[in-house]
Amino acid sequence: MSDIAKTTKHKEVSRYYGETLQHSSDLKTNACCTIQSYPQHIQVPLGMIHEEVLEKYYGCGLTLPLELEGRRILDLGSGSGRDCFIASYLAGPDGYVVGLDMTDEQLAVAHRHIDYHMGKFGYDRPNVDFRRGLIEKLDEAGLEDNAFDIVISNCVINLCPDKEAALREIYRVLKPGGEFYFSDVYSDRRVPERLREDPVLYGECLSGALYEHDFIRLARRHGFTDPREVARDPITIENSFVRELVGSIGFDSITFRLFKIPELEEAREDYGQAVRYKGTLRHSPDVFELDAAHRFEAGRAHRVCGNTFNMLARSRFADHFDYFGDDAIHFGRMRD
Repeated sequence: MSDIAKTTKHKEVSRYYGETLQHSSDLKTNACCTIQSYPQHIQVPLGMIHEEVLEKYYGCGLTLPLELEGRRILDLGSGSGRDCFIASYLAGPDGYVVGLDMTDEQLAVAHRHIDYHMGKFGYDRPNVDFRRGLIEKLDEAGLEDNAFDIVISNCVINLCPDKEAALREIYRVLKPGGEFYFSDVYSDRRVPERLREDPVLYGECLSGALYEHDFIRLARRHGFTDPREVARDPITIENSFVRELVGSIGFDSITFRLFKIPELEEAREDYGQAVRYKGTLRHSPDVFELDAAHRFEAGRAHRVCGNTFNMLARSRFADHFDYFGDDAIHFGRMRD
């Protein structure tokens, strides 16, 4: 895609979310509208969010992982600021949240309600900042290398016309051991070019969606060696016109977590290692779920591959586990 075409696509998306859509109910599918329930520790700050911010929320998943207190967090495509304000509550007064969006109307809503939310949370000073910019050009928004512990994004990467640049920039701004935790829309096959040109399908987060296996290859190419699926929900299309356009293409909302850990390998290799969860994560004392395939009960040792071992030992979760073994002996591919 040429630079002119990318600019045109950015303008189309900004117009769709700034002018065409006024409320989440204006959406024609549930692709950009979260359908899952929230855990109690999310429900508390969610109940404090201003009504106008909620009305202009367009997300497809839960993008607020555990262990946010005191962390530096970047929300890409932050819109009216809903997830940013929840993150600012969970990060606490010593944490810091930056929301980045390219749509002036959405940013205006977010800026308008900073003081309201800081008052609700009991903070003496704001711990959240909103900036205008493109995900593909985070440097132009003043975001430096290795600056954030966590990057989150809710149903936005599919809207980026240059996904290569987006992944490259996200990797750059993450600290070593940092995590990109995000939900997005993925297709079960590659979406035809003719559909990618439709502004409604693109704005509805469908025609810009990546074939999920192409995304995994893209993530690995830009340093996120072992993408982990956390959750998956099917997307329904109620609008008959949109349903006819997409035909038999299937779409899912998938939450992934990607770590910036150079030591990770593309395959899950066996080094005879194990971990034991201490039960010390504030909002998950009994069980910690790293991803859809890894559920750690407190006090119980779990055999893990080298990648899982490193995801825990080299990230913000390090102090919450005991570790057994090293990578001195390789036993081949992990069998289960």
